[in-house]
Amino acid sequence: MVALDRLVDVLGGVGAVLCAAPRGRDVDLRGVALHDPTEDYPTAPSDVLLGLGTKTVAAAVRLVGSTNASALVLHGRQPLDERISAAARRAGVAVLLVDPAVPWSHLAGVIHTLVLGGTSASREHPGDLFAVADAIAAVVGGPVTIEDQQSRVLAYSGRQESVDAARVQTILGRRVPPDVLRALESQGVFKHLAVSDEPLEVPSLTPGLGARLVVAIRAGRELLGSVWVEAVPPISEQRLAGLVDGARTAALHLLRARASSDLERRGESDLVVRLVEGDADAPAVLARLGLPATGLRVIALRADAGEAEHGAALLAFERATAGFGWSRPGRSALLGNVLYTVLPCGEDVEVARDWVRSLATELPAEVVLHAGIGGDASTTELPSSRHEADECLAVSAALPSAGTTVAYDEAWSQVLLLRLAAVAEAGRLPTRGPVAELLRQDEEGGTAYADTLRAWLAAQGDVRGAAQRLAVHPNTLRYRLRKIEQLTTLRLDDPEQRLALAIALTATTLTTTPRATRR
Repeated sequence: MVALDRLVDVLGGVGAVLCAAPRGRDVDLRGVALHDPTEDYPTAPSDVLLGLGTKTVAAAVRLVGSTNASALVLHGRQPLDERISAAARRAGVAVLLVDPAVPWSHLAGVIHTLVLGGTSASREHPGDLFAVADAIAAVVGGPVTIEDQQSRVLAYSGRQESVDAARVQTILGRRVPPDVLRALESQGVFKHLAVSDEPLEVPSLTPGLGARLVVAIRAGRELLGSVWVEAVPPISEQRLAGLVDGARTAALHLLRARASSDLERRGESDLVVRLVEGDADAPAVLARLGLPATGLRVIALRADAGEAEHGAALLAFERATAGFGWSRPGRSALLGNVLYTVLPCGEDVEVARDWVRSLATELPAEVVLHAGIGGDASTTELPSSRHEADECLAVSAALPSAGTTVAYDEAWSQVLLLRLAAVAEAGRLPTRGPVAELLRQDEEGGTAYADTLRAWLAAQGDVRGAAQRLAVHPNTLRYRLRKIEQLTTLRLDDPEQRLALAIALTATTLTTTPRATRR
């Protein structure tokens, strides 16, 4: 975390100017987000947003009006256009202008290190890992990036001005572009990293990708990541040895960062559990987590990967708490095999869906996510939102037609039906009476009275429509309805009995759904 005032002071060294500060210079900044003109990424209220691709005043005004970040960094020269200033005042967003000659990669490195690494060396991307990248670059003689196992950028050396297009995309996007990944995969680069500690020379594989030198970062047998150097062969033995030594140093930093991150995750998890379980001091807990007091939703998420379900849950928790993209808007906890995330998204449930989709992209392809999204909640309503999220997660698992991500706003009726099913399973529905008698008749005599009533009720009493559903003649359906009234005490013309009948039949249907489809 860093104050806006401190960020302005540091960026002043590269010509940045604070042009709008509607909420003053004491605003706390806790995260860094990257604007992508082609895709919407979630931002948190305490983020610094880098406005890449914002080339016109109109685009800047739209971005200021749509973001919930605290500060926005734009390329441009003074004075700031009044239309942008007015939008910033309305949105309460601070705006910094930086000379377009300053590369985004340089700005991103400074801001990222200051905001996420300036107050703590135990973040996922510790500031001293950038120093390791600088040291390796000095020894080997080329720009360096340090990446994790999923080819996400952890740190990079300071001098990146003359790098190729693939390196620029990698730094700005915080991960290796997909086409470059495919080229490296086909060349066998990742297979080499999995089994060898020796540096590997990688030729130019795509038009925007120059020659590379890569070595694995390993702790024992575990692959932690890799070091990439943009270097022109031939590479001397001394430089290769320096690269290997640098990879060993990076491994120590990554292991230390992992241990510190585990402590931070544990602390965050404890605070989130207190929130969703109704802690009396919830306002103070929210403040510690950097979350607003209103406009919150609880997301309950389960990650399935066959027999490795528990491992998938741990991986989802690690990615949710480590962040995806450059921003981590939510705060998470793992209870059993369910990941709970408190997300500031207000009434817009699509923001929560986007968060789930973003997390899914960070997980292996074989992991399937099921998620339930609770309703919009204030501080004291978070336990209710958590309960709704749990029930929506159950709907997603029980009813394949509901989809893998279910929101309470849209699925309250299905949630109610599952509650009724739970009542039935607990033995709280009548075991005698007309419904029980019809079910017994169907089981013993092979009749279809229950299905007939379900179809008739679903058709709202339309005999022809119900008959069409059952693929029988309307007269057959009329006969069955008369027979049902003869066999039981049901009066199908009574609206209260029809309502009770619909509830009982729906509950019994859900309780007889095979368990394999209701996980």
